[in-house]
Amino acid sequence: MPGPTNTLLIEGTFEELVDELAQYIDDLRKKQSEDSPLLRSEITPLLEQGSKDDALKRLVSGSSILNSAPEKEFTAAYNLLIHLVRQSPNNDKFLPKICQNLSQPITSSPSNGPGLALSILSTIFNILPSSNDVRYHVFLAILRVIRSSSLFETLRPQLKNLDSWVAEWDTDAEDQRTLYLSIADAAAEAGDADESYNYLLRALRTIPPAEASTEESQQLSIRALKAALSHPSHFDFQDLTALDSIQALRNSHPNHFEVLELFSAELLDDYHDFLTTHPGFLSSESLREDVLERKMRLLTLASIAASSATRSLPYAQIASALQVPSGDVEMWVIDVIRAGLVEGKLSQLNKTFLIHRSTYRVFGEKQWVEVSGRLDTWRASLEGVLAVVKGERERMVRETEVAENGVKGAGQRDGVRGGMGGVRRREIDVME
Repeated sequence: MPGPTNTLLIEGTFEELVDELAQYIDDLRKKQSEDSPLLRSEITPLLEQGSKDDALKRLVSGSSILNSAPEKEFTAAYNLLIHLVRQSPNNDKFLPKICQNLSQPITSSPSNGPGLALSILSTIFNILPSSNDVRYHVFLAILRVIRSSSLFETLRPQLKNLDSWVAEWDTDAEDQRTLYLSIADAAAEAGDADESYNYLLRALRTIPPAEASTEESQQLSIRALKAALSHPSHFDFQDLTALDSIQALRNSHPNHFEVLELFSAELLDDYHDFLTTHPGFLSSESLREDVLERKMRLLTLASIAASSATRSLPYAQIASALQVPSGDVEMWVIDVIRAGLVEGKLSQLNKTFLIHRSTYRVFGEKQWVEVSGRLDTWRASLEGVLAVVKGERERMVRETEVAENGVKGAGQRDGVRGGMGGVRRREIDVME
């Protein structure tokens, strides 16, 4: 896989090395057929004339036979070919053919062939300057090998560099789309639904609004929609509805767009109504009914939790909305909590689900009305609390004033009594 820059050190003049590799290719050809034309005889006159690029062109054209080279000689043969190609100022026109060869099966080593091919492709990738757009084609060849050999894990660590590579290669939107789709395909082959869907979305985002209604865009949009529906843990469809190519499905594929709207904002009853009016839709689109049914139940529970004004749901209401027996309610609540759609706790004693946090599936006018109503309720509740606090504060102030006045009055009375006593004592003293 791509990594630190590699350096190839091979001794010999260009002419000597070309002649050596041509002879090696002729030997491989003879093993397959004695009547094969000799590459060396075609290249020798070109070298004598100084036509190095023409000699390289013949050499590269005949290089596909290297895929049958013995495993212990495979890497050395390809490294020699890469070294020779690098001597040409026009090496960019030769490397794609080599990458194409390496994308094909390595017949001499079916088990280790993909690893050998990836090693050579990585060498090519790393010896090219980072801004060389040929790297883009080399990377596509790497992806083809990875997809055919289920070696996606070897690619995963390199994906963090992809954005910087794309910027360095200055690729246009179409090339980026091809690249993202190749990664999505490789991830899908490896069973990584999350990564596959992520790169499907990235591919969709490269489609300009003017091309949103093309057949290619529509097919890619449907593929992404089906991937989102089929993914057992994907519940947020706003990433799709924001795309122009998805919105274009409203006219070109209304049934698909209706399904998207159902899973974006509607409830289980609406979903069942759709299935009743379109009985063969799921099977025709290879969508699993059990997966979609479960997802819609979880989304329905999330919706009724988000719209609950009391922040609690009776078991009976949940069972009715989900169309399940009352005994299954707790299982569905636990599932919706695990899915991260709602937070709360079950009250088995009261047969209610107490909601701590819930997330709106969509946020539009209806949700603003609900939030406004809930804020009005909270405001009224806070105003009531403030009124109680104000009343208690006023009562305490009054009681404090009364208490202070009482203490002050008692003090004044004591002072009067004490003053008169002193006068009497003084008067008595005088009389004595």
